[in-house]
Amino acid sequence: MLKDTMLYLARQESIRRFVSTNGAARRMSRRFVAGETLDDAIAATRPLNQQHISVSLDHLGENVADAAEARATAQGYITILDRISAEGVEANISIKLTALGLDISEDLCRENLLLLMRRARDLNIFVRLDMEGSAYTQRTMDFVLELRKDFDQVGTVLQSMLHRTPKDVEALIATNTRVRLVKGAYLEPSAIAYPRKADVDAKYVECMHALLERGAYPAIATHDEHIIAETKRFAAAHDISKARFEFQMLYGIRRDLQEKLAREGYNVRVYIPYGTQWYPYLTRRMAERPANLIFIASNAFRG
Repeated sequence: MLKDTMLYLARQESIRRFVSTNGAARRMSRRFVAGETLDDAIAATRPLNQQHISVSLDHLGENVADAAEARATAQGYITILDRISAEGVEANISIKLTALGLDISEDLCRENLLLLMRRARDLNIFVRLDMEGSAYTQRTMDFVLELRKDFDQVGTVLQSMLHRTPKDVEALIATNTRVRLVKGAYLEPSAIAYPRKADVDAKYVECMHALLERGAYPAIATHDEHIIAETKRFAAAHDISKARFEFQMLYGIRRDLQEKLAREGYNVRVYIPYGTQWYPYLTRRMAERPANLIFIASNAFRG
């Protein structure tokens, strides 16, 4: 019920406008969103890199309204790629296809994506196509498999909550495509997604095992300490070196655990979102893990 409520709130434009202009809410968001500018994101990246933690930068935004906005977003991501290279930070990027115009036209999205991917290839920077709601799952899979024919530095995200995910895992393993495995943060019908957390967790572990054994440098994206422990156990039991995978976590959540894993010699990457459209992102994070809501609420009004 809590998850459904939070995901409903994430879609309400009137609430988004109120929260986004509320001073206390904006201050609270800075704990979990690096800021509103690329300068803010780079500033948040440097101290993490100093702790041997990599980052994935995401300029928040999705479902653009017109072609001009989609092309501007693509150019914005090229600016991010250039800035990563110029600053010498250890970072890659994550991007949503709807931000590149997928809702407007697949051809427009492809045009923008190819422009971005060619620049990423020139700079040798990895690009992650984020997975959105289930209405976009197959189209995202189609795009990433198409791109893999010409680009090495591209991967995507799979959500263990969806019934289809084990099959998608196998398709991406077969094409040597990098996967970030998450539980999922969208409200989906039970016909296509597991409603029970226990089932989502069980499928996560099943997919994680397959990716560790046969996948291309998978990203195990979770704050769940039981799943992290199982990842470490499985890797050790199957002689899978720490260099063959990475843990991924969200900016501002479980920093202690991020630092601990890095000290233990595991590859760790932190997902750093930034931009003015932080409200939908923050509500989805609260929805997917109730502990996040408690943590965010307890920190909302601290200086």
